[in-house]
Amino acid sequence: MESVNDHRTATLRLPASDRRRQLVETALDCFSRKGFGGTTTKEIAAAAGVTEAIIFRHFPTKQDLYNAVLDLHHGDGRLADCIARWKGFMDRNDDAGLFRSMIDEIMEAHRRDLRGHRVMLFAALEGHEAALEYNRQFSLPIYELLCQYVTRRQREGALRAGDPGAIIAAVYGMAEQYSTATRMFGFHTDSTDEQMAGNFIDIVMHGIQADQPTGRAL
Repeated sequence: MESVNDHRTATLRLPASDRRRQLVETALDCFSRKGFGGTTTKEIAAAAGVTEAIIFRHFPTKQDLYNAVLDLHHGDGRLADCIARWKGFMDRNDDAGLFRSMIDEIMEAHRRDLRGHRVMLFAALEGHEAALEYNRQFSLPIYELLCQYVTRRQREGALRAGDPGAIIAAVYGMAEQYSTATRMFGFHTDSTDEQMAGNFIDIVMHGIQADQPTGRAL
């Protein structure tokens, strides 16, 4: 029968790259449950089955480990693929397709793994400005790109006049709030994510006000 010491020895023999990945994944799980301030390296080490010395061998400080968690959340390649896909919709002037892709991506991100979203929520609650600034470095260029597209389509007469930022915020906000409410807060609806995304697109493209009669028939 394998002893605890045998297990600890086997764990310590992981290749450096695998060990680093394990520590980051474990830290992501811990930070997503208790935030940066509420999580200690001792707790992360215990969850990973290693000593704190092993953590500090790979990450000199807790902040360095936290930075690696942020890199994992933002640097997995999905963001670049997403932007490339959205630029394709922009090149085709496919407004509904672009907005639907935005909504689908937000919903899929919540389905895939909530931990990254929870880490950022904790960062906001804790006032962890370094983490928030890190997130803005990724988010703001995308926001500006989308606003530029909306502005162009408004000039072309394809979209109604209005604050481009408000339009992007409306598209993002519906999907983000719905996903947060259902995935994090436990609210349930009778609609699937796909159906809800379709409803959101209909609202974005056509609004919610009923068509007004043009006149009374004689």
